Amino acid sequence: VQLQASGGGSVQAGGSLRLSCAASGRTFENWVMGWFRQAPGKEREFAASITWNLGTTSYADSVKGRFTISRDKARRTVYLQMNSLKPEDTAVYFCAARRTVLSIATMRAESDFSSWGQGTLVTVSS
Repeated sequence: VQLQASGGGSVQAGGSLRLSCAASGRTFENWVMGWFRQAPGKEREFAASITWNLGTTSYADSVKGRFTISRDKARRTVYLQMNSLKPEDTAVYFCAARRTVLSIATMRAESDFSSWGQGTLVTVSS
């Protein structure tokens, strides 16, 4: 599985960005796709995830209500729409994936995902 993240950039607080993660290499039925982020000097943390089949979503409390994860099966792409951005959202964002039957709500750790893309930097200025 190859994952290619894009869409990062610099934005002022209150602004919006949309990240994309293009997936290739296989079919993605029964897969969970996720976004993690890593701020400078901090550990990588879960942001959001979505099941490929049904589009069921899960969010970290820190982004709930501001970020929306979605997927386009035809384009084999997962998106992270980020609105009302805050300086504390500044981080390198990574997309991840795993074929699993686990409940999406339990998949919050890096070790829960087996495939990773390169990161894309999001900088939010105050």
